[in-house]
Amino acid sequence: MAEIQIENIVKDYGSVRAIHGVDLSVADGEFVAFVGPSGCGKSTMLRMIAGLEEISGGTLKIGGTVMNDVEPRGRDIAMVFQDYALYPHMTVADNIGFGLKMRGESAREIANRVQGAAKILQIQDYLDRKPGQLSGGQRQRVAMGRAIVREPAAFLFDEPLSNLDAKLRVEMRTQIKRLHAMLGTTMIYVTHDQTEAMTLADRVVVLRDGNIVQAGPPIELYNNPNCRFVAEFIGSPQMNIFSGVVKRVEGKTMLQMGGDAMEIGEVSAADGALLDIGIRPEHFNFMQPDNARITPTIEVFEPLGSDTMAICRFAGQELTARLAPEIELQRDQKIGLDYDLSRLCFFDGESGQRLGGAAP
Repeated sequence: MAEIQIENIVKDYGSVRAIHGVDLSVADGEFVAFVGPSGCGKSTMLRMIAGLEEISGGTLKIGGTVMNDVEPRGRDIAMVFQDYALYPHMTVADNIGFGLKMRGESAREIANRVQGAAKILQIQDYLDRKPGQLSGGQRQRVAMGRAIVREPAAFLFDEPLSNLDAKLRVEMRTQIKRLHAMLGTTMIYVTHDQTEAMTLADRVVVLRDGNIVQAGPPIELYNNPNCRFVAEFIGSPQMNIFSGVVKRVEGKTMLQMGGDAMEIGEVSAADGALLDIGIRPEHFNFMQPDNARITPTIEVFEPLGSDTMAICRFAGQELTARLAPEIELQRDQKIGLDYDLSRLCFFDGESGQRLGGAAP
């Protein structure tokens, strides 16, 4: 196991800067997820750590040793790729043990480690099969087994579940979480799926345009996003955002959106300032329209068994509310929604930066 330190790391492709002086420290045994939209730099960061991309500037340390110019094989890191990268003509056992064979380990040592990894991943029954005889989930376990037998200081995962169907992704998330708990090895996991990042990681790092926007425990990013970008990116369904101008009327602070308005409580913004208000779908309470703070109109509703998602229209903007499953809804129905003012998040309407608002 090893701590990974990234100090002012820069990556240039010719005249284009892809990574802009990033600083990050990953503790020994920590599970960190890099998440963000396509092109944000998360895979580039991972590949620089692995040694597959040259570092243009800054310092990378693994276990306290500078690794900028060290070849990938000398970094004591194992990487699990999106496409499995298995040898189709080899058996599962040979695929898992191939790296050890190249290192000159004895046949007995290889067999012991392969059996140990197969037991951890529950693929003992497939060791004599070839990759073409396996499902996608089984092949990904083989790829993970190949990484495990090396007993590396750290594991790097590059969107390993993106080729799997929804059910298999959930199963493999559980497997990876269990693997980390069992091995306690430092892990960095790249994904575009924020649900994967939230459920797997001790700490989530949100990237955008080659910069770290926010990093912290998943629940911290969910409850206290530092900007509108993180607020909308973290959470499924995403946070509702309403844009308007601040207006104080008869002792109440309102967000004016054309002909509609909603009460927002106290905010450190002057009258007439552009403001974005964020509220999570689960923080709405269904009630009769006559007594409600807002009265959106239902466009679509999605019964999910445990709850119902109501996709509505309010003030010319889309609104999603997570409601109890027993509530009967109809298309074009006007419903009443209440909300706790303390649940609102405030963002500057121009910069998108967080202004305040409690989101406990």
